[in-house]
Amino acid sequence: MTARKRLFILLAAANRALLPKQWHRDLARLSNSRKLMAAYRYWVTRNALD
Repeated sequence: MTARKRLFILLAAANRALLPKQWHRDLARLSNSRKLMAAYRYWVTRNALD
């Protein structure tokens, strides 16, 4: 496992613990800051799973 993958796995764990979940909300109706947070979570999760 590379250091990059470990970093993303650690970030994903921190996201689950600290950031609110957005799965039950309509993404089109979120504010810009919440859209940015959802995009960040997606980016981290995608890189952690690769």
